[in-house]
Parts: sequence; C-alpha cells; structure tokens
Amino acid sequence: KEGKIEKQIISTKKEDKPKKVALSTYLTTDTVKNHINKVIGGENGTRFISAIVSATQANPQLQECTNQSILSAALQGEALNLPPSPQLGYYYLVPFKNKKKPIGKDENGDTVYAKEAQFQLSAKGYKQLAMRSGQYRDIDVIYIHEGEYLGRDKATGKYKFEFIEDDDEREEKPIIGYLAYFELLNGFRKQIYWTKLKMEKHA
Repeated sequence: KEGKIEKQIISTKKEDKPKKVALSTYLTTDTVKNHINKVIGGENGTRFISAIVSATQANPQLQECTNQSILSAALQGEALNLPPSPQLGYYYLVPFKNKKKPIGKDENGDTVYAKEAQFQLSAKGYKQLAMRSGQYRDIDVIYIHEGEYLGRDKATGKYKFEFIEDDDEREEKPIIGYLAYFELLNGFRKQIYWTKLKMEKHA
C-alpha cells in the first residue's frame, strides 16, 4: 500500500515549469557574446550588454519577455547607433504578447502567449536621426495652450496659432493640443496639430 500511495503522489505531482535563463547569463554565453561582438565590435560589446541588462531590470514586464526578442530589439537600436537607456529615451524595448506563439494554458484554461520585446523608436529618436542627416533647419514639438489655437486658414487649410508671449501666463493655461513641425534646408515645411483628446485616444 505504501508503494502504491508513493507512486500516486509522484504521478499527480505537477511538473515544475522550466525557469527562464537570466538575461545577463544569456548575453554572456559564448555563442551569444561572440554574435554581439561580431555585429557591433568587441570594444562595444560589454557596454551594449550592460545597457540592455540595466534597461530590462527597470521594467518587470520586460523581464518576462524572451531573451532572444530583447536582444533582437536592442540590436535594431544599435544599428541606428542609439543607446538603449530608458533615461535617454531614444527608443524603447516594449513588451507585447505574440498571439502567434501560444505556450500553454493558465489555471482558468485561457491561452498563454509568449511575451516578446519589440523595438519602438521614440520622438527623441526620430529627432536624433533627423539631426544627423544634416537636412533639417528646424524640428520640434510644442505644447498648445488654451487660447492659442485659432483654427485653420480657409484658403490653405493650414493651422493658425497665436502664442501667448508671457511665459508665466501661458503656463497657467491648460494644454489643449500638440504641434509637431519641421523645416528642411531647402525651405520645405510641414506641421501637424493634434488635440489633446485625439492624442489620448491614439495612446
């Protein structure tokens, strides 16, 4: 009887889920480290690895992503010569559920999908790349406060603004929208205005 009970306990015991290898361990394995050094150079390999580990440690959701996806996303940023530091904010490693990769079921029977990191270039990153091109005279994003937006020009359809000159008075007014614009050295200009509501819906 004791033997049967022991076998029953063993057979009903849940299997331990395989633990994810720590990112720092994964990145310093010979195969992965050699790949990193081959892609970005041996001198920058250590800096690159430290930056990725630091960025990942600051985001618990990112720690749930596969190590391969984190490395792949970070290499995209490195290809653009942008550091992965979230403090600088040139790009972000954003965790997503990959619904093409189911990995099992949870306790409620719902499908669990693999979490992967994706490369997301930020507004700062776009500005950085634009400035490097040497083709831009000016590029910026401006908060639009209440009373500054005057609608569109009836002839051209372009936005019209009248900015409050007193900075203290301007800061007291609520933000109602955002103006993004750029001007090239050849004189070409482009601007886009979004209301705060439209921006929040997009987010």
